Amino acid sequence: MKLLLTIASLLIVQSPHWTLQTSGVNARLRGISAVSDRVAWSSGSGSTVLRTSDGGATWQKLTVTTEQLDFRDIDAVDARIAYVLSIGNGPASRIYKTTDAGATWKLQFKNEDPKAFYDAMSFWDANHGIVIGDSIAGQFCIMTTENGGRVWRRVPASALPPALENEGAFAASGTNIAVFGKSHAWIGTGAAAKARVLRTNDRGRTWSVAETPLIAGPSAGIFSVAFRDAQHGVIVGGDYKKENEADDNLAITNNGGVTWTLMKGLSGFRSAVAYVPLSMRADRGPRAGSPRRVVVATGSSLHSNSRALITVGPSGTDYSTDDGHNWIRIDGPGFDTFSLASALVKGRPVGWGAGARGSVGILTF
Repeated sequence: MKLLLTIASLLIVQSPHWTLQTSGVNARLRGISAVSDRVAWSSGSGSTVLRTSDGGATWQKLTVTTEQLDFRDIDAVDARIAYVLSIGNGPASRIYKTTDAGATWKLQFKNEDPKAFYDAMSFWDANHGIVIGDSIAGQFCIMTTENGGRVWRRVPASALPPALENEGAFAASGTNIAVFGKSHAWIGTGAAAKARVLRTNDRGRTWSVAETPLIAGPSAGIFSVAFRDAQHGVIVGGDYKKENEADDNLAITNNGGVTWTLMKGLSGFRSAVAYVPLSMRADRGPRAGSPRRVVVATGSSLHSNSRALITVGPSGTDYSTDDGHNWIRIDGPGFDTFSLASALVKGRPVGWGAGARGSVGILTF
């Protein structure tokens, strides 16, 4: 009993905490991408794109287009380069890119298929990225780029397993694609009879699919995917119409997504999950005197040795320190999306959440 109390006390002391910030907008923010403890980007309804360069003390509203679009996902390569994706059928689904911190934006992709609806994107590096859309006539709709978004090519149906009826990806947080290394990716699906995970280890050229034990249905399934290495990952979700319920909405894998094990412990529907880099390994050795960094796969989990996890949803936040086996709830507001900065700040991680009515908050440890 004394040991259990000690562990509980340590978790309380070490739990991260939210500090609310003022975004200056009332849009629902579904996209967030943290670059550092100073720079972060966010996006949402009403063509809203925000950027902070002072740790969230102020948020600048950027003009991407005069048209009214719903920007559900934003992925920053660094402080100056970012991609933003809008959702909707036909030409409403678009991708814009900036290379000058949001001063100007270039339209890279405009969907011309009236049946296509794109949901989220992620990037292995500045040049290689991937986009997921809802299935069309039993075929998944996935695109990739190898040149920084100048050209987006759809993955041939022959390289993909068939989709279930109505199967797609929820455009809820921009985190239902996880990428790792130079070629691994996982995509969580929903809105069908089964919640499944698509996976590739050759940067989208070929794909496999695995069923998961998560709750499935028209408004249920997988909403977010994160991997800490090529083998260990987590999926979260649930039914977005039941925000306070946590029935069968969490699973983990230790074999790269081939099989998934149902876990318990979340306190509600969750739309974003991320591994927390309490300790990091660098892909390249840091220069003398420089901070220890990782090369970040934007829109996904950081390359981290840590087994700590953060998951958020409209009803709140949960925190795990053991690869998702046990969870504690963190006091504070709910958010739709979450992103961690690409480097530790004074040895500690830092991240941002964003959600309804322009809400933004910074999570510190």
